[in-house]
Amino acid sequence: MKAMRFSWTSLILAPLLVPVIFSATMIFFVRGDPLMAFLIMLVLGCILSYATTIFLFLPCLFLLSLEQQMTGFKVCLLGLVIGAVVFVSLTLIAWGSSGPDSGPPIENFFVFFLRWAADPMTALFPLAGLITAGLYWWLGSRRTGRSVPVQ
Repeated sequence: MKAMRFSWTSLILAPLLVPVIFSATMIFFVRGDPLMAFLIMLVLGCILSYATTIFLFLPCLFLLSLEQQMTGFKVCLLGLVIGAVVFVSLTLIAWGSSGPDSGPPIENFFVFFLRWAADPMTALFPLAGLITAGLYWWLGSRRTGRSVPVQ
């Protein structure tokens, strides 16, 4: 069994959708210049989305496709898991600078994590991973006309 086919179209478009939607939504909650708020959120969202796609999602997808035939469900599940991993990683970074004057943390990581995980925005990370992975799969399989690895 060969690895899943790579798609430049999927790589360029899939990580862009979630930051655009999130940035467009956030302009309604920000006071001041809505265009500047949109652009700042879009740039930050794209950095996170493209970095996650290129350095986490694609290598994991490639390695998994070497072992088993990838389906849309498996790809979406992978995106969901990677979205959760990104949330935990960013929470770990935030915890590291949560002490007084951005110094070492005072509280335990698990206490900090539970407090952060209670925020409804937490669900956006796995959901963003799911949407990005699903769009990547859809664009890649639509272009090639098949959803199985190259033979």
